[in-house]
Amino acid sequence: MTFGPATLALRFGELERQIGKPRRFVIALSGGMDSSALAHAVAALSAQSGEYAGVPVAAIHIDHGLQSGSAEWSERCAAFAAANNMEFQSLQVSVPEGSGKGLEAAARDVRYAALRAQVADGDWLLSGHHQEDQSETLLLNLIRGSGPAGVAGIGQVHRFACAWLLRPLLDVSRAALLEYATAAKLDWIEDPSNTDCSFDRNFLRHEVLPRLGERWPDIAARLQRSASHAGEASQLLSELAGIDLDALGAQASCLPIDGLLLLSAARQRNLIRYALRVLELATPGAAKLERVLTEVIPARADAQPLVSWPGASVRRYRNGLYLLPETLATGIEAAPIASTELWLGDGLGTLQLVANADVGLSQSLVEAGLTVRPRIGGEKFRPKGQAHTRKLKKLLQEAGVVPWMRDRLPLLYAGDELVAVGDLWLADGAATRPGVGLRWMGRPALH
Repeated sequence: MTFGPATLALRFGELERQIGKPRRFVIALSGGMDSSALAHAVAALSAQSGEYAGVPVAAIHIDHGLQSGSAEWSERCAAFAAANNMEFQSLQVSVPEGSGKGLEAAARDVRYAALRAQVADGDWLLSGHHQEDQSETLLLNLIRGSGPAGVAGIGQVHRFACAWLLRPLLDVSRAALLEYATAAKLDWIEDPSNTDCSFDRNFLRHEVLPRLGERWPDIAARLQRSASHAGEASQLLSELAGIDLDALGAQASCLPIDGLLLLSAARQRNLIRYALRVLELATPGAAKLERVLTEVIPARADAQPLVSWPGASVRRYRNGLYLLPETLATGIEAAPIASTELWLGDGLGTLQLVANADVGLSQSLVEAGLTVRPRIGGEKFRPKGQAHTRKLKKLLQEAGVVPWMRDRLPLLYAGDELVAVGDLWLADGAATRPGVGLRWMGRPALH
């Protein structure tokens, strides 16, 4: 397949029928040949007459700080963007050490986190992954023992925050991109780390795939077809998991044990992986997932077993299998509520004040000032509609709040008076209709 603005326009037309028109094209611009060729062709589409004429084009370069010349790369990307009439941003990120994911995966995570923060509703974020990238990913995932989702390789279209992440070059060979970039006299960056065969992907790129290509010249196209077939199988498995999740109550963060046990082991694994993806948590390897099935699900209802891996954890309490971030903040920090939204700590989400709620705290209490405090034990509370003041500990037990969240609940105080327990209860004397409501966004399942 040749490559150029015309073939790209055809691919965009196919994608547009799935997701609607782009408000803006945003290029993830590394400065390498692949992303430079893509960016140049997109800029040409925007500049030409046709369906995509005048669609704004922006380029974002992520500087991971992993190469000594990364500042120069950013400058070259800025010059490239200016020459092609694109908006440009360079974002510096820090790649954490010791994440347990490996350098490549850790860099990818922080890169996509930075990009998520920059896209807006209706944006198409475009990545330059091509046919050989797909081949490498498929082989890597096969070597790791991945299931259909891994063998499906790199997906072409994904929801990405409020935007869309698209990889329109998966059917385009690197040779076709190189031919286009050379004809357009593009100046691109050669990352020296791309030749380091201590990285698995580079080993496949330089040692394995060329040998396979000697035997099967169309190996990349063959692998792409396999990835496409696996993608269809993965989609069917996701649809089955969605049916199972709906049948079990449609709460991804807490799956009922009794319902899980009615499913085969294969459907249990499929549903747990799906629920983790719904929650945007990391999916486990086969060994960790098997521990969930053999240690957590069959455990005693009061045992509170835990299995964790980088990016997620699974606990059991009573009849619930709880899917959680890997780490939760150890407790709530005492702080005044100075705005309508308060971040509560790692994995705990945010507490929001919502004006004109049907039932909420009285406006006078809110205007006088609220503070959030951690639970320390011994608190007493009278929820709205109840006749007596009771120990908060007893209320939490009776409500079935999971033990690991009981000391992570945000308690709201007006002066020294406890007026709300997260978004679970309002104090009887503090609630009005209408009032200032409480919404705990992104919280782990409580019961």
